[in-house]
Amino acid sequence: MSRILDVKNLHVSFDTYGGEVKAVRGVDFHLEKGETLAIVGESGSGKSVTTKALMRLIPNPPGYIKHGEMIFEGKDLAKASEKEMQKIRGKDISMIFQDPMTSLNPTMTVGNQIIEPLVKHQNMSKADAKKRAIELMKLVGLPNPEARFKQYPHQFSGGQRQRVVIAIALACNPKILIADEPTTALDVTIQAQILELMKDLQNKIETSIIFITHDLGVVANVADRVAVMYGGQIVESGTVDEIFYDPRHPYTWGLLGSMPTLETNDEVQLTAIPGTPPDLLNPPKGDAFALRSEYALQIDFEQEPPTYQISDTHFVRSWLLHPNAPKVEPPEAVKVRQRKMPSNFKEPVLVEEVQV
Repeated sequence: MSRILDVKNLHVSFDTYGGEVKAVRGVDFHLEKGETLAIVGESGSGKSVTTKALMRLIPNPPGYIKHGEMIFEGKDLAKASEKEMQKIRGKDISMIFQDPMTSLNPTMTVGNQIIEPLVKHQNMSKADAKKRAIELMKLVGLPNPEARFKQYPHQFSGGQRQRVVIAIALACNPKILIADEPTTALDVTIQAQILELMKDLQNKIETSIIFITHDLGVVANVADRVAVMYGGQIVESGTVDEIFYDPRHPYTWGLLGSMPTLETNDEVQLTAIPGTPPDLLNPPKGDAFALRSEYALQIDFEQEPPTYQISDTHFVRSWLLHPNAPKVEPPEAVKVRQRKMPSNFKEPVLVEEVQV
């Protein structure tokens, strides 16, 4: 694999009447060609702001990229002009938004909305664009595309509208597809169909996907790697197996503990993370998760933890990994998953302490 995107020390803020809201605080991640990276975390953790910054869709004012680099194919998107970004959006980087009804123009037929990026970015004639749009509608599983091409968004079901949005996003064969919780507004049956569709399409067009979600159950089926966000920072990242079977951050433990499994019973119960996310108008000193963590150490309230490297792919920001930290046991819900660890998964060892 070769790297297509490299985000370094990204900071995104919003100026409000109350002061500066530091929505994203020093985020680092990368994306390889053909892989799916899932960014997970509860509402307000900074997932959507991070990916909208990649598309330069942060409204300015009040929002702005305060610091950092977003290197896409050698170009820093943070420094790109609006004219340059207009050539990239929809062509090289596309986005599927959470609610398909608000993503589609109710006054235009779905066919014309799929044609639009083809005419703008591919310089196709309307006849060729219509032919390609019908092919895309077939590709995403919309029945009778020739007839439905002339219909309006309100004439489609929720799942079908999401398929239309996916067709628009895929029209120009983007190199990166950002999916911002694309299944949240759908029922579980349609969710499964959309997720299966995205996996199938990725294999066909070899695009890289950034998948945003708060549902770890979705992650297990679609992602190659996972980045866990909290308080505007990535607190843990690794392969799917590393995050599910060897999580090291207390916040990741909390997310996994709140997700039901076949083993959930009277002995292994679902747990809730107490408290609320931090106020990023005044970010807490030290570890942002400390106030909600039963495993917090004194230093968590005084100093931000460095990043520890567990393996070549597994990184964690937690003082619990410091050599002098007390040894703590993860909750029972996490231990159950560790007992189900795949036979091909090797227990990683601490490689080094990486200072942030």
